[in-house]
Amino acid sequence: MTAGIILVLCLLVLLAYIFDLTSPKTKIPSVLLLLVLGFLVRQLSNFFGVTLIDLQEVLPILGSIGLILIVLEGALELELSRDKLPVVKRAVLIGCIPLIIFALLLAYVFQYITDWDYKTCLTNAIPLAIISSSVAIPSVRSFRKADREFVIYESSISDIIGVIFFNFIVMHDTIGFMAFGSFFVQLIIIIIISFIATGSLSFLLSRLDHHIKFVPIIFLVILIYEISKEFHLPSLVFILVFGLFLNNLNLIGEVKLIQQLKPKVLRREVNKFREITIEATFLVRALFFLLFGYLIHTSELLNTDVLLFSAAITLSIYILRAIALKLSGIKLIPLLFIAPRGLITILLFLSIIPELRLPFINRSMIIQIVILTSLVMMMGTILSKKEPTVETTAEDGPDKDSEEEQIDTL
Repeated sequence: MTAGIILVLCLLVLLAYIFDLTSPKTKIPSVLLLLVLGFLVRQLSNFFGVTLIDLQEVLPILGSIGLILIVLEGALELELSRDKLPVVKRAVLIGCIPLIIFALLLAYVFQYITDWDYKTCLTNAIPLAIISSSVAIPSVRSFRKADREFVIYESSISDIIGVIFFNFIVMHDTIGFMAFGSFFVQLIIIIIISFIATGSLSFLLSRLDHHIKFVPIIFLVILIYEISKEFHLPSLVFILVFGLFLNNLNLIGEVKLIQQLKPKVLRREVNKFREITIEATFLVRALFFLLFGYLIHTSELLNTDVLLFSAAITLSIYILRAIALKLSGIKLIPLLFIAPRGLITILLFLSIIPELRLPFINRSMIIQIVILTSLVMMMGTILSKKEPTVETTAEDGPDKDSEEEQIDTL
């Protein structure tokens, strides 16, 4: 039995890698293939009478770790150079404003339908408003550089702001002056903690000579995140600060205090750390969607009672997105279609206690919206123009490989 589980697990992870590898060519989002694969494993298990331990409780754990790694990976991709400032500003606007507007409007619709209080309706609406970077970023590898960068910035910011917004609503019984004052104090505290923790972790990263260093750093990041979360602090701010600091050392490398961290050595270690983070994120994300697909019941997938709601919410997502992109002066194709829901939507939905879930906001609706938005995104990847393979020009700036070679030379 043990050997069989190990063999199946290895095979599933290898298939997940093949899905990730072929996704840019087939234009099929890997999340869809992972969900289908997990669902098929469940059907085969039932057919052959194989019973496993209850894996329902494992899903939130995988989701929480996946959330940390996804935001860290996204932050490690964000470059704050002057030439990228216009892209960053547009991505922040598109990543934040439509999210908040959509959540507020959807909560009002939920309140009108159910007569529940607005705060509870907003708690249920926010997860549906967040773009999933875990689904969006891997799906745009074949996009042109400008479009790809926009999706990375926008989806990463949407993840971070969305989770902070959700936690803010959940943690306060009433939303008023005291709630905003409390949140502001919490924000100041987590920023101070973030700078101290970032400096300490960066020091360890640049000074540790042991052959094992990246795994302890990742677990320290998770530990700090969870401790901050227990004290009701917006802990994703720490992940964002840490990732941005490591990926933008070139902007602050001349500061005397930063010189103590050996920025040349640290930069080389950061490139290795980024690679480890990307691979760990892939593994956790793949396991999460495989497990979620495994836990899907046929009745949930084909639930026609909520299909109309799912379709209406999906349609409203893209109507609001089209308006936001148009007002921002951004071309609609293919970015209009890149607004998938995924890991964070599922994770936040699972974190809502059953008593506070609206009657029609259930697993069926979440599954259907994740699948529908992934199918729409597939249309976007089909309509996208593949970036031509050209030599790097001076305008594009040096790539990370050339930076590593310069550091090694130094």
